[in-house]
Amino acid sequence: MARDALAADPGASLNSIAKAAGVGAGTLYRHFPSREALVLGVYRKEIDTLVALAPTLLAMHPPLQAFRLWCDRLCEFGRMKYGVADLLHAVISDQDHRETYEPMVQAVRRLMGACEASGDIDPGSDPEDFLTLLGLLWKIPPDDAGQARVKRLLALAFRGMGVKETPE
Repeated sequence: MARDALAADPGASLNSIAKAAGVGAGTLYRHFPSREALVLGVYRKEIDTLVALAPTLLAMHPPLQAFRLWCDRLCEFGRMKYGVADLLHAVISDQDHRETYEPMVQAVRRLMGACEASGDIDPGSDPEDFLTLLGLLWKIPPDDAGQARVKRLLALAFRGMGVKETPE
């Protein structure tokens, strides 16, 4: 609920988020004493979800499709993060970064490895480079024109890894 509220309005207050979730403000404040703590909590939960999603998608789809679906989810998270990026960067600690970054790198490494093994991408792509590129996509406004740009840039990144066809 908080994720959706922040995506709709990056300036949403804790009180408005509590109301939308159908809980009292006190309940929310017990778990998240500040708006910053809530934003960090949403960020960490989203990262955990993305990391867990990689093997699930690989089990359900061919590697390239799984990788694309994973990237779509990451870009969806980026739309929420767009409005709170400055706040998030201000509150994320070195420990938070370490605890979230390496699992993300491993998730991308797993997806890339499966795509390399299937011949869908050329060998040698670097997961950290790819994540850096995707992080730049989060700076694009989440309006219709911005989302069209994100799709084009993501397709460009996949072509850079050797993907021949474009996504449907």
